[in-house]
Amino acid sequence: MAVRMCRAVGSAAGRGLFQRVAISRATVFARPGQCSRTFRTTTVAALQAGIVGLPNVGKSTLFNALVENGKAQAANFPFCTIEPNVGIVQVEDPRLQTLSSISGSKEIIPATVEFVDIAGLVKGASKGEGMGNQFLSNIRNTDAICQVVRCFEDDDVIHVAGKVDPLDDIDVINLELALADLDVVSKRQDRLKKGKKTSEQAEKDEVELAALDKIQVALEAGKGARSAVLTKDEALSVKSLGLMTLKPIIYAANVMEDDLANQGAENKHVQALRKRAAEEGVQVVVVSAKVEAELNELPKEEAREWLESLGVKDGGLSSLVRATYSTLGLQTYFTTGEKETRAWTIRKGFTAPQAAGVIHTDFEKGFIRAETVAFDDYVKYKGTGGAKEAGVLRLEGKEYIVQEGDVLLFRFNV
Repeated sequence: MAVRMCRAVGSAAGRGLFQRVAISRATVFARPGQCSRTFRTTTVAALQAGIVGLPNVGKSTLFNALVENGKAQAANFPFCTIEPNVGIVQVEDPRLQTLSSISGSKEIIPATVEFVDIAGLVKGASKGEGMGNQFLSNIRNTDAICQVVRCFEDDDVIHVAGKVDPLDDIDVINLELALADLDVVSKRQDRLKKGKKTSEQAEKDEVELAALDKIQVALEAGKGARSAVLTKDEALSVKSLGLMTLKPIIYAANVMEDDLANQGAENKHVQALRKRAAEEGVQVVVVSAKVEAELNELPKEEAREWLESLGVKDGGLSSLVRATYSTLGLQTYFTTGEKETRAWTIRKGFTAPQAAGVIHTDFEKGFIRAETVAFDDYVKYKGTGGAKEAGVLRLEGKEYIVQEGDVLLFRFNV
């Protein structure tokens, strides 16, 4: 899609230095005389979290609650979900409303995370049991794994193993993922050891083989690939393999509504899951898929009142989305103005040009500087003008590492 929108900007235009160009719903600055240039929108690959679990643990019910107007099937029999369902979920952030009020924005656009509802796994999936390899390949394509674990008793909902035991459940899933990864590692090792190579290629292969050997040891010991201690080069060498046990993971403890107020503190299943998660260095988020699904059907005010009656201030879904965002190593910066206030998603450690490139590749290529105000300063001094007068507006260059909550305006050459 091409955009050619231009208009003069206040003092900048008066000085004859810049003109404003609106591109893909973002507003930036370009030099005058460049407005005739055709810009193409940039597509940024969405980061995905795969929702996995044994059959009938509440995966699809949770997915439906996560995704507004979700259409994933949810029923009381195994393999209800066959093809993965995909939904984009907004990351709730009260800072957006604050910025919008200051800027008088007409629109607010939050950050998003993409969730994928993947069919229930069973013991033997790595060898093709259940829907087997088809589901495993769907998990392999995600960036993180949200493992839904059943932590409630209900005789009306069948458990595939005939009993409720969250530790057994996660052991089954983790074992199947590890076995599938071990098969990938073994085949890759064999391939790297064959054929003639240049000295440069041989050196690269040695790095990857060293990483694979470490991962193999971890997998054979019943641990995930993420437990292997890899150098930066080794980690990069195996990234393309999409090893499932190398992905960051979150455990979503699915409970009944009575356990929400105290976050499952008196639920023996949640307690056991938290102990295991602490050993693995993994986050646990307590949710009730049933409650969240019902909340999704209510007007916002009624939903809030019902949560309060349950003794809950914040729904489990908000916590799950925020935990996923954090686990994926993401952070937010903002752009704000009369047209819109928007949250942009970047990976932690991005430089200012890289952050600009999330809006459009030309912003990164022609990056000059970023007018930067920390969120708290922007609020304290009520906008860019006040921040500038107070001396807290900074002009950051190409080496600047964008911080969580920065309010940015990019200047670039075209």
